[in-house]
Amino acid sequence: MTTPKIEFRNVNLRYFTEKGETLALKDINFSVQQGEFVSIVGQSGCGKSTLLSLLSGLMRPTEGEVLIDGVPVSGPSPQVGFMLQQDSLFEWRSIIENTVLGPEIRSEAKDKAHRRATDLLTRYGLGEFLHSRPSELSGGMRQRAALARTMCLQPDILLLDEPFSALDFQTRLSIADEIDDIIRTENKTAILVTHDIPEAIAMADRVIVLSRRPGRIRSIHPISFPSHGDNRPGSFDAREAEEFPAYFNTVWEELDVHVE
Repeated sequence: MTTPKIEFRNVNLRYFTEKGETLALKDINFSVQQGEFVSIVGQSGCGKSTLLSLLSGLMRPTEGEVLIDGVPVSGPSPQVGFMLQQDSLFEWRSIIENTVLGPEIRSEAKDKAHRRATDLLTRYGLGEFLHSRPSELSGGMRQRAALARTMCLQPDILLLDEPFSALDFQTRLSIADEIDDIIRTENKTAILVTHDIPEAIAMADRVIVLSRRPGRIRSIHPISFPSHGDNRPGSFDAREAEEFPAYFNTVWEELDVHVE
């Protein structure tokens, strides 16, 4: 039996404050295989981003275990890369200087890191902007640069926490499609946290629906588009697939987003 790339086993998380104890996550159990793309959806405050913090080693569960390749997570790991809502590019550094920041912090060989960064930025359509400042790039280009910065660290696992939320709708669709293609081409294992139900369905192999706090796994939906044949469509084309509305309606009802 193949060891999952990622596994949550009986995970509970409690916060302790002066006001008392808050149960944030309860009985979280799921696994992700190498190369799989999973989306997590749920209402604000249900613990979506907290799951990413547990997986990245920034937090530890109160009970249970989070494992990568069968090994319990005990702290931040070079296997895990993070893309956040904001690109967080440093305005005083050029795009290539931003991209090699991680390898610099790790004291990796400068020439090797620059070659890797140049290759990534060129493949992501930013070859003409290596020495530009972030302020000279559009929002979508900045997100591609942020992805290159993350990929320059050569992570096995990519965590995406609402990475497109700051973009306008048209740019968001385009960049989500591009990044989905990049992740799948490079066979990265990815987990996307999003409030956007269509985005979650269009990009993922499975969608995990969390309940209201305390966050529990309400359901897990495998996503496939037989109408497109053997090849999975890109995230943009997936939205037009005949199977898409049924997935959307199911997840919408489970989220109770229309109920106060």
